Amino acid sequence: MKTITFLGTVLFALAVAGASTAARADSPRNAVTPLKAYAQECSTCHLAYPPGMLPARSWQKIMGGLDKHYGSDASLDAATVAEIAGWLQVNAGTYKRVREQPPEDRITRAEWFVHKHREIAPSIWKLPSVRSAANCAACHTGADKGRFNDDNLQVPAGVPAHLRRAWND
Repeated sequence: MKTITFLGTVLFALAVAGASTAARADSPRNAVTPLKAYAQECSTCHLAYPPGMLPARSWQKIMGGLDKHYGSDASLDAATVAEIAGWLQVNAGTYKRVREQPPEDRITRAEWFVHKHREIAPSIWKLPSVRSAANCAACHTGADKGRFNDDNLQVPAGVPAHLRRAWND
């Protein structure tokens, strides 16, 4: 009996360790396999942002206000909202830099985002090839797969030579 209990404990510990490793791999710097409904519904208007980029409370507020989603009506049927909201809650960011809700629950206003993009001139966000700070794919070639590291950067069209240094740091 003690052997079975010990083996159960070991198996449980291994499972927890594996889950912990998986949680770390699901940070916004790494790909998270998106929920099909989330990818389908959210990417029709913008990048289906990795859920780890915002804390659970932000996702809860966003999903609770889809009829006024940043100036647009993004309403969905109740079943789809419940499915997406549940997935976002499970996969929301919990690590240090995303624990606090950013102003207006906007990724682009999060302290970590502002710090990371501090050298980008305001005029860059207005370029036709960029359009806004929310258009991650304008610079991050792996954004659609949840990859935002500096190895996957491209300089968007129209950036003047004297401003290109922000992409070379």
